[in-house]
Amino acid sequence: MNTKTIHLETLACSCPCGSSKRYADCCNRYINLDELASTAEILMRSRYTAYTLNYENYLLATWHHDTRPTAIEVIDQLPKKWLGLVIKRHEQFTGNHAIIEFIARYKINGRAHRLHEISRFVREDGIWFYVDGDIL
Repeated sequence: MNTKTIHLETLACSCPCGSSKRYADCCNRYINLDELASTAEILMRSRYTAYTLNYENYLLATWHHDTRPTAIEVIDQLPKKWLGLVIKRHEQFTGNHAIIEFIARYKINGRAHRLHEISRFVREDGIWFYVDGDIL
């Protein structure tokens, strides 16, 4: 199955970010760069969705230039079965800095795992970027 087929099927499904909206009405508009994320939380959710769909270009485009890698070397090694995203905390400091604590659950070879992270975001010229995070 090619990427375009997977993407078209995904449009009608629930968005992986956990918003309870259809993907076509949720993160798709950010991942396709039709719209900019208006908050750090929206960016966080769309980045999670991009990880679940292996959209490396979007992940790199939304990563702050000071900390952005040249490639996401693990993109092919990412879990194939993502189970969900839970936002534990979202704090915005001033108008241009925010942190988000989240838990992303996934399975590898049938075994459940979770990534618990506090991520830092910055807004420059009205555009939110992921900066870095601390894994808890």
